[in-house]
Amino acid sequence: MANAASGMAVHDDCKLRFMELKAKRTHRFIVYKIEENQKQVIVEKLGEPIQGYEDFTASLPADECRYAVYDFEYLTEGNVPKSRIFFIGWSPDTARVRSKMIYASSKDRFKRELDGIQIELQATDPTEMGLDVFKSRAN
Repeated sequence: MANAASGMAVHDDCKLRFMELKAKRTHRFIVYKIEENQKQVIVEKLGEPIQGYEDFTASLPADECRYAVYDFEYLTEGNVPKSRIFFIGWSPDTARVRSKMIYASSKDRFKRELDGIQIELQATDPTEMGLDVFKSRAN
């Protein structure tokens, strides 16, 4: 099932790992990469449940696009623990134009494959996906 616009397929492992994150909480985050030669989205990195936000941001390359999913845990004003699953489209300004175009044209279809995304962020630099942004969007 390739996307007609960009021709990108989604590897089954992408959906499987997402379901593990959503249902079993076996991952804190997942970083996805488009493998241009194979024309498909693959899992690049899995974050352990004990890993945090800093580990997540360190997993995103400074000059290459990626998709990512982050399981953000927080406390409500009434001190009730909650979590939200964020989808992040990481497209730094320093990435190649071709790469940005491929990621942009494939994003919606890929996101539809991951049933259970609650909040989407698009970021071109780290400040656009800071912890404060996650907190404000989660409530």
